[in-house]
Amino acid sequence: MSRYLITGATGFIGSHLAEMLVGQGHFVRCLVRESSDVSWLNSLRVELASGCFSDHHFLNETVSDVNVVVHLAGLTSAFTLKDLLKVNRDNTYHLAQACSRQQSPPIHVVVSSIAAAGPVARNRIRMEFDRPCPISNYGFSKRAGECAALLFADRVPTSIVRPGMVFGERNKEMFPMFKSMAQVGSHVVLGPATPRVSLIHVADLCELLIRVAERGQRVTVDDKLQAVGGEGVYFGVCDEAPSYARLGSILKQVIGKRGARQATLPSPLSWLLGGIMETVARLSGTQVSLNLDKIREASCDSWECSIENVVNDLEYEFPIRLKRRLRQTYDWYVDNGWLK
Repeated sequence: MSRYLITGATGFIGSHLAEMLVGQGHFVRCLVRESSDVSWLNSLRVELASGCFSDHHFLNETVSDVNVVVHLAGLTSAFTLKDLLKVNRDNTYHLAQACSRQQSPPIHVVVSSIAAAGPVARNRIRMEFDRPCPISNYGFSKRAGECAALLFADRVPTSIVRPGMVFGERNKEMFPMFKSMAQVGSHVVLGPATPRVSLIHVADLCELLIRVAERGQRVTVDDKLQAVGGEGVYFGVCDEAPSYARLGSILKQVIGKRGARQATLPSPLSWLLGGIMETVARLSGTQVSLNLDKIREASCDSWECSIENVVNDLEYEFPIRLKRRLRQTYDWYVDNGWLK
């Protein structure tokens, strides 16, 4: 049995990871804010540690007796790059520093994003050893978080996991896509040539995170804070990378919408829509999932990533195909009243 600390455990991925680890008999401690909604954790045998990343004494105590730290906490959108960096870079730095202060530092699994690596040209695959080239504020902030952790990689055994689009039971981010197909019978595509996307079901991602902790390689960094040879870097994506338009076609089959249609939004209109949504969000003071940063990511050629390290180091074979995972997610939405 290992002793795990999970940050971001009240979120979609974190709660699933905590559930899987508890089911396997591991000790799980969850770092949460005092204002966090812990409803998804209430039924689990986990220890809650309430505090903030800026409290160094609290962080030192929280990581003092664990074997593995899985850092999931972060922001996916904010009004400025400064706001994103404050969470995605600075909090990662504080956590890695706390790990480095331990007599026996725990394994640090940093959950980043494929946005930190950046897109690739059509018909190419982003490899683990490629130089990161983020193109969005979110991607820059997640890459900055990686670098913050890698500053301590000579003292703290560190691995980087870069998930793609994560979906599954309880997921809210991809739910609008399911809802649009189920209720309206349409799938909105930005521009005439849609990018290839990298996805992963939350159960597969959680299994990968555990395998990275148990048997993954650790990063050795060069003078530019890059992983030498790509070792210790894992893309958390499944072995299928459909285009965004093809993803809509698969959902059409899953939901059984024979008359469903694809709605293509010309690129200029998509940028205009993103600008309007961002302006409205700023004026209202509320975050939205569709903004200029997300349009920038959606307008790229491809987000297809390598799973070479996942296969070679972790010996993981995806047990369920993408279409079945999407159906499993759709069935959960229906069974739990999210869709009728």
